[in-house]
Amino acid sequence: MTSLIEAFAAIEPVAGHKPWPRRIVDETIWEGLAEWLSEGHGTLLGIWGEPGAVHMALLDAPSGVSVASLVCAGRAFPSVGALHPPAIRFERAISDLHGLVAFDAPDDRPWLDHDKPYAFLASEGWGLHQIPVGPVHAGIIEPGHFRFTCNGETIVRLEERLGYVHKGVEAMMAGAPLDLAATLAARCSGDSTVAYSLAFARAVEAATGLNVPERAVWLRALMAELERLANHLGDIGAICNDAAFALMLAHCGALREKVLRASEACFGHRLMMDAIMPGGVRADLDDEGARRLKSLVTTIRSGFPKLVELYDSTASLQDRTVNTGRLKPALARRFGAGGFVGRASGRGFDARRDLPYPPYDRLKFTVPTRIEGDVNARVWIRIKEVEQSLRLIAQILAQLPQGDIGAPPNPDALGAGEGLALVEGFRGDVLVSVRLAPGGRVELCHPRDPSWLQWPLLEAAIEGDIVADFPLCNKSFNCSYSGHDL
Repeated sequence: MTSLIEAFAAIEPVAGHKPWPRRIVDETIWEGLAEWLSEGHGTLLGIWGEPGAVHMALLDAPSGVSVASLVCAGRAFPSVGALHPPAIRFERAISDLHGLVAFDAPDDRPWLDHDKPYAFLASEGWGLHQIPVGPVHAGIIEPGHFRFTCNGETIVRLEERLGYVHKGVEAMMAGAPLDLAATLAARCSGDSTVAYSLAFARAVEAATGLNVPERAVWLRALMAELERLANHLGDIGAICNDAAFALMLAHCGALREKVLRASEACFGHRLMMDAIMPGGVRADLDDEGARRLKSLVTTIRSGFPKLVELYDSTASLQDRTVNTGRLKPALARRFGAGGFVGRASGRGFDARRDLPYPPYDRLKFTVPTRIEGDVNARVWIRIKEVEQSLRLIAQILAQLPQGDIGAPPNPDALGAGEGLALVEGFRGDVLVSVRLAPGGRVELCHPRDPSWLQWPLLEAAIEGDIVADFPLCNKSFNCSYSGHDL
């Protein structure tokens, strides 16, 4: 297998793909990379398609990030999922979106097409029964169907059926001008709009060589940490609410609302949607905004520890979260689970640290990990990340340089190129691959949400638990429907 990786590394990279190499491979190398993954080497970051070709992004192959591209003869390609299960859903989506078939695939069912009845996987055994849930759910939540096979209250199998919010983002981006593509990227998953906008901008900047003013670089990180802070605070409260402890929801919700209001006051939108663009940012931070954010950090630092103590000292909460929904570390590593899902199960990957992009290479922070892999561990990772985000926001405000914040690039001045970016969102690493034609028009863009590699793990984590624990476990994963169903 070493010789195969050496052969892959020896292939001349495609010119103009930055910052990491893309290599065109044959079926032998493609299958060899699948085998390499199956043996526990590297991490699959994503697989995506276009008419006539498929692409696979790998971490640490041969070093850092690499992309392998395969021209599909006869509109077919060797299945990676046959050897490495994390690829299965990617291949099913490629079949639906591009008509490219992974031959020898272990699962060839449609993923996004709802015109036909869906065949759920069978479970056999005495006394088993099924519970269908969704796709319409109580409350404000995106649609997804969950099919439980149970023995009494114990879950024997969970199978998810997603695809209800498929929007055709990739198809709309193909041929779109840069400003429209940036707008679409920002709407892949609303709670991660900053992460997606940043990933898209960095991919475009890598492809075109656009320079970003230093102040804009730091403002981007400030927005990213505010987004992380708001989502983690909301999640902590919502998880506790699913364990019938609404008091935490109320207090965490109040803190989250303070973050959202400060974000709107400083950057013009509660979610900071469209605040980041290729070449810079659209909104600057004035002195009053900086004072408001410093006050916000002080307020949360004062109130949040009391909520942490309340969570940790409430026996009824611990009874519901400890040992519930356990994700084994080996499975988290195999699927390359990012964010709090991976870090709660021992996989400490964080793109801000491990593939550092500015200004995180000049900031001090730690990446918390635990090994228990249960709901409680995922709560604690969020708690620790709240503390780290507060620390990062304080550092950014103290070191924020003066200067320009950038301007929308002139499309006529942009050349052709390809770029790839990996940005740490609150759920984990967001990947964006982009190919631009001269004049800044998008030929191909693939945004990949971390949920692609987390949804399958929810099915494994809930197995053996009771039905009543599913909402709690599901919220502790908090996978995105919209980001997954592009």
